[in-house]
Amino acid sequence: MHLYCFDLPNESATLALGKALGSAIRAGFVMHLQGDLGAGKTTLTRALLREIGISGTLRSPSYALLEQYEPTQLSGGVLHHFDFYRLEGLPLAWKDAGFEYAFESPHAAIVEWPEYALGLPVPDLHVLLRHEGDTRKVTLSFAKDNKVIIDKLIEFGELSF
Repeated sequence: MHLYCFDLPNESATLALGKALGSAIRAGFVMHLQGDLGAGKTTLTRALLREIGISGTLRSPSYALLEQYEPTQLSGGVLHHFDFYRLEGLPLAWKDAGFEYAFESPHAAIVEWPEYALGLPVPDLHVLLRHEGDTRKVTLSFAKDNKVIIDKLIEFGELSF
């Protein structure tokens, strides 16, 4: 497992990280976003969506559970942005809703609050955002050597080898 931790001192840094991670989106990609309310999950996702060419109004899926986007790099697939916060106490509701298809190629998925959904696919990238004092900390983890993510994080300036 690869694990990287660093500071995100302000919203600009969160936006830059989201932009850097945008290039990781491809068919079958799954990203989990975890963190307290207000930690920056939706801010990060919006920056990622802008980087992959999604324009217009970007709504948080907090009430609808799901927003869908059609980025060109998915070649006909859909990027599903889930927010499972409202599923607390209903761990299989995402399956009951029929969302399993969203995690199969040619689609991709970003899941906020994955801890409220049992049986989700193992993510390509897990992002944990948390507050520590006046700064925001981020921990990125992925189980396999994902060259695209590592290269983008090096460009972002947070990793060196």
